[in-house]
Amino acid sequence: MILKGDVVTELKRLVESGIRVDSIVTSPPYYGQRDYGENGQLGLEEHPQQFVDRLVEVFALCREVLKDTGSLWINIGDTYWSGKGAHKSGEVKQGARRFGIRPQDRPGDGLWARPKQLLLIPHRLAIALQDDGWLVRNDNVWVKPNPIPDQVRDRSSVSHEYVFHLTKNRWYYYDRHSVGRKMPSGRLLPPLDTWFTNPARGRSGHRAAFSEDLVRIPVSATTPPGGVVLDPFNGSGTTMAFARRHGYRSIGIDISAEYCDIAADRLKAIKERDDLEE
Repeated sequence: MILKGDVVTELKRLVESGIRVDSIVTSPPYYGQRDYGENGQLGLEEHPQQFVDRLVEVFALCREVLKDTGSLWINIGDTYWSGKGAHKSGEVKQGARRFGIRPQDRPGDGLWARPKQLLLIPHRLAIALQDDGWLVRNDNVWVKPNPIPDQVRDRSSVSHEYVFHLTKNRWYYYDRHSVGRKMPSGRLLPPLDTWFTNPARGRSGHRAAFSEDLVRIPVSATTPPGGVVLDPFNGSGTTMAFARRHGYRSIGIDISAEYCDIAADRLKAIKERDDLEE
């Protein structure tokens, strides 16, 4: 089921309807990285604290939709404060990533938001969610083997993001057998918290899509057979596509009609292929 609309409004609809899901696997818009051209979109707030506060509000509603035995997984990247004003470079790749004046291109507050500052948004969000009652289980690191190179001279090039695993309670559903590492001795060990996965580039129609490989452990480990997965920032439907391929049900929410159509077409293509194979 794909719901087109504002994430807060649609989550409230799910809460009021009594729908409960087994897991939530999502990647919200990153701060100041994309302008999707939608009124009410997240990621373009004047100050990064406002962005974090809005996400805490969204995930508080997610907690109401999530079963007590469920898990929440959040993939989120970081960004630097620039303070340099609008993008002036003629480089094509930079132009694709820079759109007019982003929030972090403005002067800032001189404290947290000041030029060259790494904002630490992923961990600020995780701590804010922890303060809001979530239990943080892992800050998994997504390592990108072939990242888009940073055009910088005075720091390391960024090649990782985070995938946080959070739960409502100490005890929750987790199938280690579906995601564990089998040793030569036959012993099963848990998956590592460092994941080497290439980004999904140009295959889904979304400007900031993530890979199905990235959602494999979250969906497989914390969704029981036939369970329901929710992605409140559905985009092109990566989470839903993986769920469909592996026998789970899913719900997606997105503010963009274009991306809802892309996700729907993606799911229809999977169904048509499955029908042909039967």
